[in-house]
Amino acid sequence: MTFRPAVKADLAALTALEQSFPAEDRFSRRTWARLLRGNTITLVAESDGALIGVGTVLLRDGLDIARLYSLSIAPEARGQGLARQLLAALERAALARGCNRMRLEVRVGNAAARALYDSTGYRVISLIDAYYPDGEAAARMEKPLGAPADSLP
Repeated sequence: MTFRPAVKADLAALTALEQSFPAEDRFSRRTWARLLRGNTITLVAESDGALIGVGTVLLRDGLDIARLYSLSIAPEARGQGLARQLLAALERAALARGCNRMRLEVRVGNAAARALYDSTGYRVISLIDAYYPDGEAAARMEKPLGAPADSLP
């Protein structure tokens, strides 16, 4: 398995990956195209030439907080630690871009995602009622990423 930055040629595969998720959580081809042009870090996971995972982090100029926007794993690749590995790669990339914290929102009812984030050092900093279009609440979580490498002694 390899991780690499997503490129425009990945749009069809990214859109296809989204088809395995509930309609309200899917990104369209247009959304993916916009994300790939924006101030983001988008990494894909590939195995034997097939795209099996993707993660996107949003960055804002002048802020040291990255926002994990999406972390998606193909159904056939789940349960193998891929989400944990992809999350770690995204955290390293955000740290390299000068961010010292990562934030995210996760459905309060998504036990698997909550367990992943809890086990990797994320902590709930707030709850947001009716955050998602279907009315479900979100837990906002945050994790310190450490000091940028150039400031270490």
